[in-house]
Amino acid sequence: MLYILLTALILVFSLWLIPLLLFRPSNDRNWSKDQAVLPFAEINGNRVHIKNIRNFTYRTTTDYTPGYYDRTFDLDKIKQVYYVVEPFSRFAGAAHTFLSFEFEDDQYVSISAEIRKEAGEEFSPLKGLFRQFEMMYVIADERDVIKLRTNYRHDPVYLYPGKRVSKERLQKLFLSMIREANRLYTTPEFYNTITNTCATTIVRHINEIAGDRIGLSYTILLPGYSDKLAYKLGLLDTELPLDEIRNHFQVNSRAIKYADSPDFSKWIRRYDLKE
Repeated sequence: MLYILLTALILVFSLWLIPLLLFRPSNDRNWSKDQAVLPFAEINGNRVHIKNIRNFTYRTTTDYTPGYYDRTFDLDKIKQVYYVVEPFSRFAGAAHTFLSFEFEDDQYVSISAEIRKEAGEEFSPLKGLFRQFEMMYVIADERDVIKLRTNYRHDPVYLYPGKRVSKERLQKLFLSMIREANRLYTTPEFYNTITNTCATTIVRHINEIAGDRIGLSYTILLPGYSDKLAYKLGLLDTELPLDEIRNHFQVNSRAIKYADSPDFSKWIRRYDLKE
């Protein structure tokens, strides 16, 4: 009897698993409007021409006017990288993370690894384990990806300046992310809640240029704690105590006050303004 039961369970599991393994990622689906357009870049020496930088005008999280632009970035003018953490749940470990790059001439661009939702689809950590979401890199204006989270989702957003490193390392990190965006443009792949997330992709990019400095830990699997790991590893440019960094680097009040300013990115970095 036990043999028959085990055989039946294996058969049922196989009938569920085999179609799942045969399911292939695609860039051709009925995508949600905010994720319908994939970015890509042309790299010519030290000049990176990015196409389809997202810059939506939001009225609510679901009511918006799509907008994209193209821009060329000079790698010789890269200045700084910022680590962005957006907790989005009462559960402290749940958060979205991404990187934002600053160039001379007040140019900023964010790169965010995200699930690519189909129309009407919502994120589910459980579904993310079973090949239900493709992965995409959103390359966006900060007036889109940061303001969306602070002003419309009303989530806390922390904008941490990365530790000052050589321009060469910043260039390598930026190019690593750009090349991954290009790869996903032609070769789709699945998101995975454990192995292929917003946080694990950042770790891979950093380890690519820093020699496997960051290992897998609960702070990566639960990115709401990842700023603490970055702090302990010396990856943030601050001398503040750990228990003060979130209060200091939260940008929500300034993002709301300067929402319509053409210098939005500069104002949200005025950490000295206490409002």
